Amino acid sequence: MNICVFLSAADLDERYTRPAQEFGGLLGKGGHTLVWGGSDAGLMKVVADGVQEAGGRLLGVSADFLAAQAREGADEMVIARDLAERKRLLLEKADAVVIMVGGTGTLDEATEILELKKHGHTDKPVVLLNTAGFYDGLKEQFRRMEDEGFLPRPLTELVFFAEEPVGALAYLEESQGIG
Repeated sequence: MNICVFLSAADLDERYTRPAQEFGGLLGKGGHTLVWGGSDAGLMKVVADGVQEAGGRLLGVSADFLAAQAREGADEMVIARDLAERKRLLLEKADAVVIMVGGTGTLDEATEILELKKHGHTDKPVVLLNTAGFYDGLKEQFRRMEDEGFLPRPLTELVFFAEEPVGALAYLEESQGIG
């Protein structure tokens, strides 16, 4: 399975790097391909290292202005013109999406895939990996959107919330009939 991971390229605390490394290792051991922003920095590097060390494939999609930070030695690296094309290519190449901790770019990517799913333009499974409670506030906001009628589909059809990497991958594999 090609699993797109949206996450930060920032250098972060161990409470975020440990789960990223763990998820990358699980992905690689499962024989899956990581589809990611292609960066060799921060959490993007951590998850890619985990995948590669466990024997998985790396398919990066960087943007032209970020190409200097692209990871050497990825199995495949695509350079997009801009962030919009990058996001489109990431989603095109993925069978499933995992949203890990990140900033505004990650949030933009997350809301785009959920919007596409909300309108029936994709049926790819989406997992929000809520490491260290990072997305508790967003989870509450999504529930309020659902409760107050802002979502035309049940929240459970749009996104699965996982607290640990193993639960995230198990959900994806089950949704794709793997395992």
